[in-house]
Amino acid sequence: MGRLKTPPGGPPSVCTGAFDLRGELARPGTLSVDDLRRGWEQHSADVVFQCASSGPRYHRFEGPLLREVVADARPDFDVRRRRDRSRFLLAVTGGDGHHTVLSWGEIDPDFGAVPALLATTLDGMALDLAGSQLVVPTDRCGARYISAITSVWVGASLVHGAEPAPL
Repeated sequence: MGRLKTPPGGPPSVCTGAFDLRGELARPGTLSVDDLRRGWEQHSADVVFQCASSGPRYHRFEGPLLREVVADARPDFDVRRRRDRSRFLLAVTGGDGHHTVLSWGEIDPDFGAVPALLATTLDGMALDLAGSQLVVPTDRCGARYISAITSVWVGASLVHGAEPAPL
């Protein structure tokens, strides 16, 4: 798979529009908006979300599904085992430091099947310079819409002091 690139010495810059895909992955790497556009099927989402300061916002986003991009990086879980998949989290950080967490179960088709996108366009405008944006079309408010993504971390969640149950 040639879509993931190994970072050439450090985190991506916000001004490049690239982000690190890292964590418990067999194929971590760095992805640009152009990589997202060329490497995966593009999906569209017409969304309305409530902004606390200015009311409803209406936008159209296009980009690949988050789950497809992360699946290509091969998370360290057994894809055949639902319980193994359901313990993974995704932490998405933006250029302004805003971040959010999703569970693999939310985006997995066997569980929540939320069509979260890594947007490559916003209202028809390319996001190459601004950076990809996390879009969670099922959310009523925009708090988990992360702009100018700088990193997506993927990993297992273990409760402190608890041993994982056998799979």
